[in-house]
Amino acid sequence: MKNLLLLLLLANILYFLWGLYNDEGPQPGVAIIDEAGLGPPLAVKSSREGRSVASVGAVPGSGDRTDLEALVGRSCVTVGPFTESADADTAARAHTNEGMQSRVRTTQGQVFVGHWVQIRNVRSEAAAKDMLVKLSAGGLEEAYMVRTDDEGLKISLGVFGDIERAEKVELQARSLDLPADISPRMAERAIYYVDIALPPRQGAGGIIAKYGEEQVLLRDLATCPR
Repeated sequence: MKNLLLLLLLANILYFLWGLYNDEGPQPGVAIIDEAGLGPPLAVKSSREGRSVASVGAVPGSGDRTDLEALVGRSCVTVGPFTESADADTAARAHTNEGMQSRVRTTQGQVFVGHWVQIRNVRSEAAAKDMLVKLSAGGLEEAYMVRTDDEGLKISLGVFGDIERAEKVELQARSLDLPADISPRMAERAIYYVDIALPPRQGAGGIIAKYGEEQVLLRDLATCPR
C-alpha cells in the first residue's frame, strides 16, 4: 500500500511538471502584419459589381485565407461594408453578445443602385426626340432624355436591379438599330462598417465563415474598439 501511494504521488508530480513546460501552440486566428502596410483609414470606391463598395487603406483578406487565419495576437477586424444600418447594428450586437468589443462606423461611399440601360453620345436634342419616338413605337415608352456633366446628352431606358431585365431592354433597343448599352448606376450614400476587437487566443475563422473573406478586413490595434 505504501508503494502504491508513492507511485501515485510521483505520477502527480510528473503531470504537474509536464503542464508547466508544455504550453499549447498558436490557435487559428488573424495574421498580424506591419501597421505601416495598412495605409490610411478606410475609404470606399466604386465598382461594377452588385456589391459595389470596396475598402481601401486596409488589406482585404490580407492575401490568402490561410494568411488571415494564421496567427493569434493583438488584432481586430472590420466587417463590411453594409448598405443598411440595421444590418450593421445586428452584426455588432451579435459579436457583442459573443463577448467581443464592437462598434458601428459610418462613412460615405459609392453604392451600386442598379444596371443602367442607356443610349450615349446623342448628337442633339432633335436626334434624341427622334430616338424617343422610335423607342416608344418599339414598346420602350419609359425612355427619357438625360444630360450629365461627364457624358453630355443621352437617353435613359431604365435602371434595373435584375441584369436579365436590363439585357432584355438593351436587346430590344438594339433591335431598333439604337446603340443601347448597360453600365452600373452608382449613388453617394451612407455605408456602415463593424469594427470588432478579437479576444485573446480567438481567431477570425468564424467571422470569415459567416461573412466571407472579401468582407473581413484586418485592422491594426489603434483602430480596435475600446
